Amino acid sequence: MANVTYDKNCLTVLDHPLIGHKMTILRDESTAPAHFRKLVYELAALEAYEATRDLPTMQVQVKTPICETEGVRLKDDTLAVVPILRAGMGMLEGVLSVVPSAAVGVLGMERDEETHEPHSYYAKMPQGIENRMVLVIDPMLATGGSALAAIKYLREAGVKDIRLLVMVAAPEGVAAVNAAEPDVHIWACALDEGLNDAAYIVPGLGDAGDRIFGTV
Repeated sequence: MANVTYDKNCLTVLDHPLIGHKMTILRDESTAPAHFRKLVYELAALEAYEATRDLPTMQVQVKTPICETEGVRLKDDTLAVVPILRAGMGMLEGVLSVVPSAAVGVLGMERDEETHEPHSYYAKMPQGIENRMVLVIDPMLATGGSALAAIKYLREAGVKDIRLLVMVAAPEGVAAVNAAEPDVHIWACALDEGLNDAAYIVPGLGDAGDRIFGTV
């Protein structure tokens, strides 16, 4: 594990046996793109469930076939999901399967392979995003560059409640996000050893975008 420090409370690593099982198959280089996409969908749904436990609700009356009773419903305009293109799109449908009423924005980020710094090439957000809880989704948290660029964009748009959902995190990326944005909580399916010289996560699962879209 990389020798970096961060507030342990900023990170939730989901340790359910089903997640461990699915992550093992996800890492396997022989897993075909169709199966890989299905696993990312399933893992994203499980993460979204955990990350939205405190979504605001309102009390409502509902009539069952037997009688009237009280229940809760989500308040309108409370959640937005922002995938970082392109790999984050692989997680989007999984998140929306849990919260289909969420608004969707997109951020295009491309990593310079020499500097490892992100370059933003596209952004489109729903109206009123500043008043929503925002889930930023991207399969890999490596250096933290793309995540921080996305968070900076959302901060400038007025968003206060930002949460980061990833499949695999490197300690370096967690530390970078935590140092710059201590109020942003991170959910991950796995915390890996660290980064190699090319800033790829080890053991990781390769380039998530290539594996999701079959461009390996």
